[in-house]
Amino acid sequence: MERLLFEMSKEGKSAYSIPPLDVDDIEVEKVIPKNILRSKKIGLPSLSEVDISRHYTRLSRMNYGVDVGIYPLGSCTMKYNPKLGEDISRMGGFASLHPFLPERAVQGALAVMYELGEALKKITGMDAITLQPAAGAHGELTGMLIIRAYHNSKGRRPTRVLIPDSAHGTNPASATIAGFKTEQTPSDERGRIDIKALEKQLDEDVAGMMVTNPNTLGLFENDMPEVARLLHNVDALLYYDGANLNAIMGKTNPGLMGCDIVHLNLHKTFATPHGGGGPGSGPVCVTERLREFLPVPIVERDGDGFRFDYDLKNTIGKVGSFFGNFGVFLKALAYILSMGDEGIKRVSEDAVLNANYLRKRLTGVYDIPYNYVCTV
Repeated sequence: MERLLFEMSKEGKSAYSIPPLDVDDIEVEKVIPKNILRSKKIGLPSLSEVDISRHYTRLSRMNYGVDVGIYPLGSCTMKYNPKLGEDISRMGGFASLHPFLPERAVQGALAVMYELGEALKKITGMDAITLQPAAGAHGELTGMLIIRAYHNSKGRRPTRVLIPDSAHGTNPASATIAGFKTEQTPSDERGRIDIKALEKQLDEDVAGMMVTNPNTLGLFENDMPEVARLLHNVDALLYYDGANLNAIMGKTNPGLMGCDIVHLNLHKTFATPHGGGGPGSGPVCVTERLREFLPVPIVERDGDGFRFDYDLKNTIGKVGSFFGNFGVFLKALAYILSMGDEGIKRVSEDAVLNANYLRKRLTGVYDIPYNYVCTV
């Protein structure tokens, strides 16, 4: 067990040396009122610089994280967080920005947000985006509120949201908080959405369906176009949970599947710290017909510059204090630009390969209910 700094302290040791004064010495009592001066010594430990350095290095070696081993966390896609992203997010021109600065003074920051948004729209096949949600579940709730606002704008009040039994575990909570009742859609014998069961569930009281693809069984939902068609026939919306987007980037996208709303996890899929190393970020992408419901503001190009657009007809309002977790945007954009289109595609190919490798290694040790190869 590592001792406390106070336990290691030895009178007379010092980690610093103060140069001789080049100005007149002043008695502290002459400049600070006596009634607010300390009556006792401050009580800091006395240590050398190397004592302190070794202490914190030893403590750091007790920590477990992505730098020293695999980092399992539920269905989350965990990957290495490049240190370059950390350096970029700490640059003074970014780290010292205040959210109340006028638009003309933060054009660089707006450019980062705009470029990140364009990249994420391309990856998802969507038309518009908000970067405001602060985490994945926050993005889910935002998506559910958009679905509610969409139906309300048409004078409808559907109450049910369908969720496959293989979907991301936070989906029922997000739909419930948004005021919907959740209903489970079973899997078929292949571990995918049971289309026949879905057909029986659908009516005008269904607001939408939340789908994770690949699902939490690691299987690709290859009937997504049919799922989308059935939902759209009753004016329900198809929501894509981005928990496992890491498996399909550059190979296909939610837009091609017929999805209407997509939430992303920058802290999973785009190599920014997760959990205790956070914060997170949960952008939400939508098709053009849902753009008017996005939280405000969104970033738009304006001639040679950029601006915040607050003029969305049916916006659900703000879902965060300001504009999102900007430091995470920087790390995610740096990752996307450094990887490029082919690199992003290769990431997904390797992720699927790794999943199949693990599935094979677990044969006979772990019960795999649907023993299919993971493919896209």
